[in-house]
Amino acid sequence: MTVTETETPLLPSYVQGEWWTPNEADVQRAAEVRDASTGELLTRVSTEGLDLAGAIEYGRTVGQRNLGELTLHERALKLKELAIYLNERKKDLYEVSFKTGATKVDNMIDVDGGIGVLFTFSSKGRRELPNSNVIIDGNMEPLSKDGSFAGEHIYTRIPGVVAQINAFNFPIWGMLEKFAPAFVAGVPTLVKPATPTGYLTEAVVRMMVESGILPEGSIQLISGSARDLLDHMDYRDMVAFTGSASTANALKAHKNVVEGGVRFTAETDSLNAAILGPDATEDSEEFKAFIRVLVTEMTAKVGQKCTAIRRVLVPKGMEDAVVKAAGARIEDKIVLGDPRAEGVTMGALASTDQLKDVKGAVEKLIAAGGELAYGSLEAPAALTAAGTKEVVADGAFMSPVILKWADADADAVHSTEAFGPATSVLTYEDLDDAVRLAARGEGSLVATVCSNDPQTVQQLTVGIAGHHGRVHVLNRENQFTTTGHGSPVPHLVHGGPGRAGGGEELGGIRSVKHHMQRTAIQGSPNMLTAITGVWHTGADQQIAGCEKYGAQPGNIHPFRKPLDELKIGDALASDLRLVTIEDITDFANETGDTFYAHTDEEAAKANPFFPARVAHGYLLVSWGAGLFVSPAPGPVLANYGLENLRFITPVPAGDSIRITLTAKQITPRVTDEYGEVRWDAVIHNQRDEIVATYDVLTLVTKEWPEMYPKDKEAITK
Repeated sequence: MTVTETETPLLPSYVQGEWWTPNEADVQRAAEVRDASTGELLTRVSTEGLDLAGAIEYGRTVGQRNLGELTLHERALKLKELAIYLNERKKDLYEVSFKTGATKVDNMIDVDGGIGVLFTFSSKGRRELPNSNVIIDGNMEPLSKDGSFAGEHIYTRIPGVVAQINAFNFPIWGMLEKFAPAFVAGVPTLVKPATPTGYLTEAVVRMMVESGILPEGSIQLISGSARDLLDHMDYRDMVAFTGSASTANALKAHKNVVEGGVRFTAETDSLNAAILGPDATEDSEEFKAFIRVLVTEMTAKVGQKCTAIRRVLVPKGMEDAVVKAAGARIEDKIVLGDPRAEGVTMGALASTDQLKDVKGAVEKLIAAGGELAYGSLEAPAALTAAGTKEVVADGAFMSPVILKWADADADAVHSTEAFGPATSVLTYEDLDDAVRLAARGEGSLVATVCSNDPQTVQQLTVGIAGHHGRVHVLNRENQFTTTGHGSPVPHLVHGGPGRAGGGEELGGIRSVKHHMQRTAIQGSPNMLTAITGVWHTGADQQIAGCEKYGAQPGNIHPFRKPLDELKIGDALASDLRLVTIEDITDFANETGDTFYAHTDEEAAKANPFFPARVAHGYLLVSWGAGLFVSPAPGPVLANYGLENLRFITPVPAGDSIRITLTAKQITPRVTDEYGEVRWDAVIHNQRDEIVATYDVLTLVTKEWPEMYPKDKEAITK
């Protein structure tokens, strides 16, 4: 061991609530990690002696317990706190990230992008999920004639840990985009970053721990090898892998995955395509947009993106124009060098080993028939941090390269990925041929279709969608607003079939549910209500209002109850209201809704759905509000919408309607003095036939508002 090695510290892990580093005396071999631009030794990495089994058990026990004490909304709010905390410190992360070869723009993708994922999942978690730990999936299914037995599906968090094995190219975004949905779901995370850039992941995890925001056990970090990780996992746990297909296949073959039930999702190799439509001539806006996107994908993160464009499919005869335009843009926009030097727009690959791999892949492609149409594999001159331009012997710099192929069906171009600033241009005969060539990637994360012809876009998109996880459609309308070919957004699914791994990440709330178990539950409406915290039809009600329809003496109008008093099942039953022909006519005249079913007796009778002229559905809903409203000021602040409205039985003049309103779901807001209440609304006619069903959404104070008299005895007569 050299003096330099001895003086270079080992990168710590964070396990079982504390930072851990191997004893130097026990370390037989530590991986060296160097600055991508200069070759300077930064740290050494080893996990010799690390108790992986203990870390997993710590997550299952301490992490599960502490996360389980919070609701979905409370965990989502902590993500926002964490995002704000990291956002205030992102410049410190930039300084570390420069050592990975990332430029300022690359940092915005990785650092800012990762923090942005936290903000997004915080917002979506509080907006789209209940403030509980049970998520209902779909509608209740009646399983008995009398309604006493029913079933439905629920999501609850898995009882283990999620091990997140990440690639080297996005040490912050790659970790946070997996951590965020797992945390909202309530599942502890065990992060295993790739060794070449794991020091940046360590820096952000250290900030997360020091923030004090996260419950203990929420996150642990393995800095280095974790070869026996799966040996300690079982059906309670999950692996979320990003990396090579060969490694993913080896992990998926582990006994605990094949037989033990460990959940496994993978995002692996991907020979993504970009297709230039035949309508995109050289002078078109689409051609210019296509070139911009292509060069961006070649050079952002030095092409080290699982979503980068590896195959460029263009109409026959356009290949030279595309190569020339892309080369010109590279010459004009790209400055290669140390990211710490002013003006640099493309940095170094993550390591010299990565540089060797990328060059080797390009050489393999050339040997298989690819022609080097732009760029060189010679060591390029790069701008150093000192401002000089020179070949840096220990730097992992590479020039962008573009290959052309005389044979678009050469096997190598559809099977070999050069994971760097390299792409191949292929030509197609017609749209069917373009679809066929795109599909030869055998499953990809993303493809771009660039055209301003709707028929072309439709044919290409439908043709390739089954082979891709995402299709990015580019034209003149969105060329300056697109998030890009290679930028997964937290709202949409990231993943792809076949070679791309067959997994899914992100996708908004979908990814939260990836960390949960869907379970079918069966029982009486009362028991389903107890399990889910949501009132089910047939469950007990505490009814106020009209005694004829079930009101119990002493029950008060539920609108007179703040959230600290309102209970699931609190309800109001109104009396009947007669519908007259004058009511229908007046509503038609006032609103302008003179549809014949409401205004023409003979035409209405001829309609198979109506017995005669009938009341407008919106008139019935308006009357419903009049029948259930409590007009005096009180806890109800606002009605902010209706959902799931269905009109079932028509109401002619002479019929009467009544409404039953039941508190169905109560969602207090963590940050406000009010919350949402979802009310189950059912309108019946005088024959007790259901006329309409819908949900009423209101905002209700948590306590009785001080500015209003506490007239809680008022009920609707």
